[in-house]
Amino acid sequence: MPSVELWRFLPLGYLLTILVETPVLLVGLSRRHSWKRRVWAGVWLTACTYPIVELVLPPLFSSSSRALYLVAAETFAPVAECLLFWLAFGEKEYLGKFCMWRDFIAIIVANLASFGVGELLNAYRWLGLLG
Repeated sequence: MPSVELWRFLPLGYLLTILVETPVLLVGLSRRHSWKRRVWAGVWLTACTYPIVELVLPPLFSSSSRALYLVAAETFAPVAECLLFWLAFGEKEYLGKFCMWRDFIAIIVANLASFGVGELLNAYRWLGLLG
């Protein structure tokens, strides 16, 4: 996909990703996080990783298979988001505790959910109708 197309899709894809991932984070993140922080995480974490997944990685993998790109992108996003979330909100006393792992699992599930919705929309070519 040409970079102009990637830039054109960026705002819509970002909004769609937030709409899918934020409810998962609202329910999945541990109780030690306020609702405000959970909503913020849905917006902020996606803002940090989505441009890389959408704008940086596609040209890097343009001569590779789509499967390789997906493995790279869908590994990068949750790993980076877990790290960012821990750096921003992690506390030493929670290191290795259930609530830390719950937060990480919620972030991973949120990413899997948005990936699934994106694949579904792509399979039915609905994303092309929006462009």
